[in-house]
Amino acid sequence: MEFFSLNSQMTQQAPWQLVLLSCLLAFLLAQVIAITYERTYQGMSYSRALFQSLALISILSSMLMFAIGNSLARGLGIAGIFAIIRFRTNLRDPRDIVFIFASLAIGIATGIQAFALAFSGTALFCLAALYLRFVPLGSRQHFDGLLRFSITPQPEVMEEIASILQGSCKRYALVALREVAQGSTLEYAYQLKLHEATYSDAIVTMIRSLPNVSGVSLMMQETTVEL
Repeated sequence: MEFFSLNSQMTQQAPWQLVLLSCLLAFLLAQVIAITYERTYQGMSYSRALFQSLALISILSSMLMFAIGNSLARGLGIAGIFAIIRFRTNLRDPRDIVFIFASLAIGIATGIQAFALAFSGTALFCLAALYLRFVPLGSRQHFDGLLRFSITPQPEVMEEIASILQGSCKRYALVALREVAQGSTLEYAYQLKLHEATYSDAIVTMIRSLPNVSGVSLMMQETTVEL
């Protein structure tokens, strides 16, 4: 009889209405987190699967909090299960990990019925993410673009190119120089900080019009975007 009494206490669950409410609230708030992630994403390899994972993982964490309850043994058991699992997904951007933890935190807050904490935490996190998206905090954009061209070595042409860069750029720096075509041609690569972004077309046109210059390209770049 004592065994069945103990087993009944261990399987005692919260009312299903409370479980359903908590999981639905976690799902809705996690969608706000996911939408904020989408709006503030600045990389080149956006993943729709990660967006959906942010919304779904909150339900899982909320369910786990109900499953654990006040039992230390259950908590240790679930922690051991997750220690066995090996996640193969590689997250290149640290922001992805931050948003995953935010979604987990929302699920934990709703799982312990801390609804005020879930609402306020979601609002504060999303506002902070949007603020950091539009404020250049931590930006180190020293150059606007990368200029490449090939030229047959001629001092007078290089002087004209230097004059063009000095007139169009706040500063520029030679980052690569290599020989091609068995040394008959040199390939240059400059990083440029333009006076105005509209100068990009003019630089390409003027350098392309010089004699013995080929392969002129200017790739505008932004340091906050991962290629």
